[in-house]
Amino acid sequence: MKVDVLKIDGSKAGEKIELEKDIFEVEPNDHVIYLAVKAYLANQRQGTHKAKERSEVRGGGRKPWRQKGRGTARAGTIRSPLWVGGGTIFGPKPHKYTQKLNKKVKQLARKSALSIKAKNNQLLVVEDFDFETPKTKQLVDILNALDVAGKKALILTNGTKNNVFRSSKNIEKVKVLETYKASAYDLLNNQVLILQKSAVEDIKNTFN
Repeated sequence: MKVDVLKIDGSKAGEKIELEKDIFEVEPNDHVIYLAVKAYLANQRQGTHKAKERSEVRGGGRKPWRQKGRGTARAGTIRSPLWVGGGTIFGPKPHKYTQKLNKKVKQLARKSALSIKAKNNQLLVVEDFDFETPKTKQLVDILNALDVAGKKALILTNGTKNNVFRSSKNIEKVKVLETYKASAYDLLNNQVLILQKSAVEDIKNTFN
């Protein structure tokens, strides 16, 4: 598949770039995508939730009232799980939510995501660009020229481009990542995927 390379002013650069068929034109595997997205979201969870059980709640050292003679149910502590302010029965405890996927599954999920973007015409290839200093307006101008302003966009760069990354921080719905950091979830969670020209080759290298 060949696509036009665009300039940052939105016009065509006069050249086309070849997108690898075994990366951008594979048959998407929905189940593998599901596994990759589920694992990604699970791995974002800190798992620090905690509720106090009966033995951990403060107070309740003495018996609230005598065992017999009051005509009420017997009670041994005011911190019973049945009482307001008591401990929690089977409450959440800290634990890990980590899910692991093998390398081939991750790669197939990313290839499927890239193929979906290419098939749905939600992929743009733009000439490489960087900024001398972080400038939000410069990046906004580029997005306007590409006619993607206001859309949820992911920009993939080849290598670290801190000024581009920092320029995107104040733009709603825009995210900048290095190619090797983009998961299947990142590739799908946008309306348009913008690849810098050198990032296309970098994507090919990540799979090799």
